[in-house]
Amino acid sequence: MADNPTKGLADVVAASTALSDIDGKAGRLFYRGYDIHDLAGRTSFEETAHLLQHGTLPTRRQLADYGAELVQGRTLGALVEANIAEITEKQGPMEALRSMVSLAGAEDADKDSNEADANRRKAARLTAQQPTLVARYHAARTGATAREPDPSLSVAANFLLQITGRAPEQTEIDFFDECLVLHADHTMNASTFAARVCAATLSDMHSAIVAAIGTLKGPLHGGANEQVMRTLESIPSGGVAQAVRAKLAGGEKIMGFGHRVYKTEDPRATHLRKMSRELAEASGDDTYYRMSKEMEEVVLAEKGLFPNVDFYAATVYHYLGIPTDLFTAVFSVSRMAGWTAHVIEQHADNRLIRPDSEYIGERDQKWTPIDER
Repeated sequence: MADNPTKGLADVVAASTALSDIDGKAGRLFYRGYDIHDLAGRTSFEETAHLLQHGTLPTRRQLADYGAELVQGRTLGALVEANIAEITEKQGPMEALRSMVSLAGAEDADKDSNEADANRRKAARLTAQQPTLVARYHAARTGATAREPDPSLSVAANFLLQITGRAPEQTEIDFFDECLVLHADHTMNASTFAARVCAATLSDMHSAIVAAIGTLKGPLHGGANEQVMRTLESIPSGGVAQAVRAKLAGGEKIMGFGHRVYKTEDPRATHLRKMSRELAEASGDDTYYRMSKEMEEVVLAEKGLFPNVDFYAATVYHYLGIPTDLFTAVFSVSRMAGWTAHVIEQHADNRLIRPDSEYIGERDQKWTPIDER
């Protein structure tokens, strides 16, 4: 029996990793030793994915080779193609992604191997396919003709092109690429832990990613960015402070604030706030940015809570033209780089993850025949 069991495994070290680290007191995030403030806005998502999956920032030659691997990996298999329409008709975005990733695994050439090289190939394919899957889902549900990925474009540029149906501005590409970098990994969050637990049984990478997607679907993890936007949309632009104070007085939680690890501002929020402001100004309608800024000030004054990554991500995605109900799916596009890297790391030095539990039920119960109960 544990002496002091903690709910949610708070502060329990569940694994060793060389992928990412957080200094919660200082508000810092690192990918393989690189501060996120050094990477964001300077390093492309492709470079970041290579860093996580291969261990190093790529040279130009390595980046070209990895980029070519991503271009080739975007092709969807016959099973996925044959079922997109029916999946879209019956499932929401995250459920659909869970189903399509599972189908993709059935046809992956490396599906029966957990060796490092096979895992890296699968990681590249999953990273390449995820934005295409989200875009194809959106096209199917809207009755639009799906845009084929352009091999000359980056992951960020292709996604915006496929989702919005128009060629994105360079600033939009740069900002969305930065968003992908900021969301690529974040230590032992719930979905990453789910992926590692699955991988630790020596299950395959696609199964582990399905576990991660199912976990990200939950509103306490990946759904917060969508809820932030829904909240902003529900409040009159001149009534932010009143609405927030009323919610707090009623015991409601304001999504997008506070974090289990950070005791100060989430470093990713620093970048996203700036992007939200600049995109709002460029759009000619900064209503949602101004509302967000006022909400941030009220929550800090009333509760002492700082915005987390989800808060300003909501308005950034909104200004980029991404539908609100796809926000969590977009999260999965970037986090695929981290999830797959964690599966690679788990398989490389594996031990079954099997925590203990504290029993709190009845004891010394005595069986009686059914007619005497």
